Amino acid sequence: ITFKGFFIPKGMHIAPLLTSVLHDESQWEKPHEFYPEHFLDSEGKFAKNAAFLPFSAGRRACAGENLAKMELFLFFTSLLQRFTFQPPPGTPKDDLDLTPDLGLTIPPMPYKTCAGLR
Repeated sequence: ITFKGFFIPKGMHIAPLLTSVLHDESQWEKPHEFYPEHFLDSEGKFAKNAAFLPFSAGRRACAGENLAKMELFLFFTSLLQRFTFQPPPGTPKDDLDLTPDLGLTIPPMPYKTCAGLR
């Protein structure tokens, strides 16, 4: 098959990178920033965006996607119900660097935070 001018022989293994979709300026208001509002509608309620593909897509989609989403929801909801997260004392919120660490995956940069009981 030829795709966008490149010949791909039969049997070739292809690892799709979804970075282009996750940073598509036609799909996201601020594609290169941490911006949770991407997932909120005008009333502040959750809105699913078809361009958000954290577990891949098609035949190669993660088989454990539903379980992973449920576990992540339970984990983070329980943390947010019990704790308030803030930067360490003396660190202004504006000084937090939310730039991701680039590599095969895009994890957040390590930084310190304080969790206080609600």
